[in-house]
Amino acid sequence: MSKEEVKGGFAKKLSAYFLFTKLRLASLVILSAWASYLFAGGSDSKVTLFLLLGGLLTTAASNGANQIWEKDLDKLMNRTKGRPLPAGNMSSAEAYATVVVTLIAGLVFLYLINVKCALLGLTAFVSYVFLYTPMKQKSSWAVFVGAFPGALPTMIGAIAATDEFGLLPGVLFFVQFVWQFPHFWAIAWVINDDYAAAGFSLLPSSSGKSKASAFQIALYSLALIPFSLLPWLMGWTGTISFIVAGLCSVVFFLIAYRLFISLETADAKKLMFASFVYLPIIQFVYVLDKVDGFILK
Repeated sequence: MSKEEVKGGFAKKLSAYFLFTKLRLASLVILSAWASYLFAGGSDSKVTLFLLLGGLLTTAASNGANQIWEKDLDKLMNRTKGRPLPAGNMSSAEAYATVVVTLIAGLVFLYLINVKCALLGLTAFVSYVFLYTPMKQKSSWAVFVGAFPGALPTMIGAIAATDEFGLLPGVLFFVQFVWQFPHFWAIAWVINDDYAAAGFSLLPSSSGKSKASAFQIALYSLALIPFSLLPWLMGWTGTISFIVAGLCSVVFFLIAYRLFISLETADAKKLMFASFVYLPIIQFVYVLDKVDGFILK
């Protein structure tokens, strides 16, 4: 085998692991944990490193386990049939080993912060893999179930700084929890045909891409306005976060309302992309506009 073939084979295998663990998506997830850690007063570089690595690896394990569970369903969808398992670019043994190694490593890093972070990381993994994943074919309530592990990174980040459950981790959790619904439903609208091919019905109404579904998307987007202002209402942030979070939430709602009026996939796609931008903006605005000394340690 030539040097070029070896190099090409290594790159192909590396790409397979990258796709299997969805590292790009996992990187976006840990931004929430990092923002929450900073907002809760965290500043230790070692804890930051453990949080980022622990969150990245635990999320990667969840993504991999999801693909193991759904490997046969992934073959039915255009969006996922090129994933490593259905495409034959990774063996089942490799997949299981990757999940076990990344999960253990991730939980160890979170444990090095504190026990609570490790337990929350394990809770996120178990609820995502063993509750949300199998429920996707059975009920649209899977989105509600999946919103819990989806919002836990914020709580993990805050508790990494405070080492205690409390109002602050709870508020940050619920901001991201509410955001999950319009975010995921916008995705489900865009790829509804692919989901249908695998037997998934994840829009909020059984009528699918309808006024009823669009109404609920708009309703949850509207709910983000007061939820996004909770840190300001609690006196934890200043006027800048009130203006920025408020404006971003209103614009986000207007995009969702546009979908309600048009029922066009193009508008759902705009909402989907807006959701990816919306969350990190308001979370890091909280950090930058934090009122000094509001947290008692």
